[in-house]
Amino acid sequence: MLDPEPDTLTFIGNATALLTLGPFTILTDPNFLHRGQWVHIGHGLHTRRRTEPAAQPADLPALDAVLLSHLHGDHFDRVARQELSRDLPIVTTPHAARALGRAGFRDTRDLRPWHDHTLTRDGASLTVTAVPARHSGTVLDHLLLPPVMGSVVEYRSTPDAGRAGTLRLYLSGDTMPHRTLRPIHERFGDLDVAVLHLGGTRVLGLWLSMNDRHGADLLQLLRPGAVVPVHHDDYGLFTSPLSNFLVEVAARGLPSRVRPVLRGESIPLRRAGPAPEEG
Repeated sequence: MLDPEPDTLTFIGNATALLTLGPFTILTDPNFLHRGQWVHIGHGLHTRRRTEPAAQPADLPALDAVLLSHLHGDHFDRVARQELSRDLPIVTTPHAARALGRAGFRDTRDLRPWHDHTLTRDGASLTVTAVPARHSGTVLDHLLLPPVMGSVVEYRSTPDAGRAGTLRLYLSGDTMPHRTLRPIHERFGDLDVAVLHLGGTRVLGLWLSMNDRHGADLLQLLRPGAVVPVHHDDYGLFTSPLSNFLVEVAARGLPSRVRPVLRGESIPLRRAGPAPEEG
């Protein structure tokens, strides 16, 4: 069984990770299909998994909640539907909450942009705020693609913890950079860690997840202290490898520290100092 230390991110694969923050353990975008298996992502499109996840549901510690960016098969798959507890709280979009409720999940918490949900335990708190995300940045977001949410997760070890005692993470979800992301920095200020969904998924000429340039654009906008790239090599539709993102960030001289993470690896989540001002 996985047993990560407090204040860590343990990467399982694709966009699936365990966030262990003080007494809270959160699972993101559960995808447990094995290498070689196919997943349906909607409208007749299928893609094959190229990697093996680092864990299965039986390997997980006790969970406080699932944080689900959207309801696509590579983010909430048939294994998750079959093996996760129907009583597990799932924080997600209204669209996904309705669909999962019909599938028998009894504790879905639907969040619209800028709404939040807070967990508390022994004086500690963990607040998830939904922030804007757009899968393609086109009219298809309203016609064919499931609604997506990004999230800002704020962990406070005590009720009176100020900014210095707050760990603040941003999880992008499958989004393209767009103007409605700007208020994230305006509202939350310095982000300690950004978990970016990359990969450059492209279908019929449309980008459905960020490539290397899109990811660097988002870093320039949000200026997090550190960035953890995920969702970049697990499926056949991904076209933009992690190496391209590393080169793009270096070429632009962006100050965010990029922290690649291996499947099964746990990395510490630390408070960052204020991001440098842009010249």
